[in-house]
Amino acid sequence: MYNNIVILTGAGISAESGLQTFRGAGGLWNNVAIEDVATIDAYKRNPDFVNKFYNELRPEVMAVEPNAAHFALAKLEQESAANINIITQNVDLLHEKAGSVNVLHMHGRIDQAVCMHCGQILQGAENVDSETVCPFCKTIGMMKPNIVFFGEGILLLDYIEKLLQECDLFIAIGTSGEVYPAANFVQIAAMNKAETYLFNLDSPRNASVFKHCVLGKATETVPSYVKQLLDKD
Repeated sequence: MYNNIVILTGAGISAESGLQTFRGAGGLWNNVAIEDVATIDAYKRNPDFVNKFYNELRPEVMAVEPNAAHFALAKLEQESAANINIITQNVDLLHEKAGSVNVLHMHGRIDQAVCMHCGQILQGAENVDSETVCPFCKTIGMMKPNIVFFGEGILLLDYIEKLLQECDLFIAIGTSGEVYPAANFVQIAAMNKAETYLFNLDSPRNASVFKHCVLGKATETVPSYVKQLLDKD
């Protein structure tokens, strides 16, 4: 029925696996103020504090397991005749753990580090600090978590926009889609005649830009919808 499906996932899909959403109550994330650990200015001001936060957060995130929504999307990729691409705002690896392959991490990944001097990415990174030596350019103290902080540019944006222009079905799951540039994604897809769906726990302010809005837990609504898609293939 569809040829190119693009799926945008946000914090809501991971929340059902037990991960705290980024914009929690009181502006705290894991009991730390967001502006102290999630901005590029904070990193430049106190890299040791920021690195310590992510070094402690990493094993917590890596221990979490995917839920029924993640597994349903992996099943869709494996069994659908359509091309499936998942764009995630999440830095966890729950899509990969569930079996998805075509996953684009627009905000980076918790298991990687990037050298701020040469730009090379270190896969499978563990703890980094002010004494870590970049294995590529040998610069000391310039490795940071490969996570897009406020004040930095989104990763893979040109490629993401190309996928959106080519898709005939756009699905957003567990995200309000109100923050740019992700807020533009549904509009780009719709301008190119794609069918648009939003799966979210609550109805966000911009729900009207989607043709279809399905409210409820992603672990319940997404598997049901994936079954419908596969039955129509």
